[in-house]
Amino acid sequence: MLHVDPIFAATSVAPATLAAGGEAVPPPFTVARVLTETRLDSWLALGLVLAAGLYLYGVYRLRLRGDRWPVVRTVCFLVPGLGGIAAVTVSGLGAYDTTLLSVHMVQHMVLSMIAPIFLALGAPVTLALRTLPVRPRKRLLAIVHSRIARVYSFPLVAFAIFVVNPFALYFTGLYEITLRHEWAHELVHAHFIMTGCVFFWPLLGLDPLPGRWPYPARALLMLLSVPFHTVLGLTIMQSTTLLGGDWYPSLHLSWSDPWNDQVVAGGVLWAGGEFVSVTMLAVLVVQWIKQSEREARRLDRELDRQEARQRAAEASA
Repeated sequence: MLHVDPIFAATSVAPATLAAGGEAVPPPFTVARVLTETRLDSWLALGLVLAAGLYLYGVYRLRLRGDRWPVVRTVCFLVPGLGGIAAVTVSGLGAYDTTLLSVHMVQHMVLSMIAPIFLALGAPVTLALRTLPVRPRKRLLAIVHSRIARVYSFPLVAFAIFVVNPFALYFTGLYEITLRHEWAHELVHAHFIMTGCVFFWPLLGLDPLPGRWPYPARALLMLLSVPFHTVLGLTIMQSTTLLGGDWYPSLHLSWSDPWNDQVVAGGVLWAGGEFVSVTMLAVLVVQWIKQSEREARRLDRELDRQEARQRAAEASA
């Protein structure tokens, strides 16, 4: 039995517009449906609201005791971070993610690359460590510096997971399973988010996570990820086999061709992946330059203090 999102079942269609299994054929994908077909009944929507509430509560706690928290971090975490996840999961894009491969690829890009970067820039672990009581703070530190966290956040391990996962998903039978079973589909969404966070958070280095490399090594690792999206996108575009098996042809969409849509999906992954990777590389270079400037200022201050102590010693002598 095919799984089609509830909005499609609620759409009035003629008996001839039925896909295999008797499910209603989805209406054409339009910008209006992206803006209007919003679903707030999923566990992911609840998780996003809870995460936003906890983050804002932490900021509120800091301000109550007179501490400051950068506004840009709050904006990054809430708007492009959690907001980006919501935009591709609970909006009309989420309603079409099992209908159009190109829409799914947009989800893939946002959940695994764009949203995790901004979640990391929000530094939620640092915020939690500054607001939690002593016992929960010690438990959080124990989790962050546990052996499992050290293994998964080690840059080479995170890079391998980040690179291998899409190939294992799209070029095996796993992707078709996620199309036919909603629980597997939701699990893949969560997996995309976790994979992106494990890869990008140690690279950005705002939170006190283990496995952080010096900036030259981080930039090199990010540079190595650029060809990966090119290879994956071109492989999908040139594939002679439809991803998902016979799922997309069985929908019998009169307004979309599965082969053309797969080419568009590969292009989205190729162009979007390279854009995000190059942008992230630029961010790391800027962070590297700023760190070098801070280190230079620190050395200057230390030299000034040494000279002052030397002059004081000479004057007393």
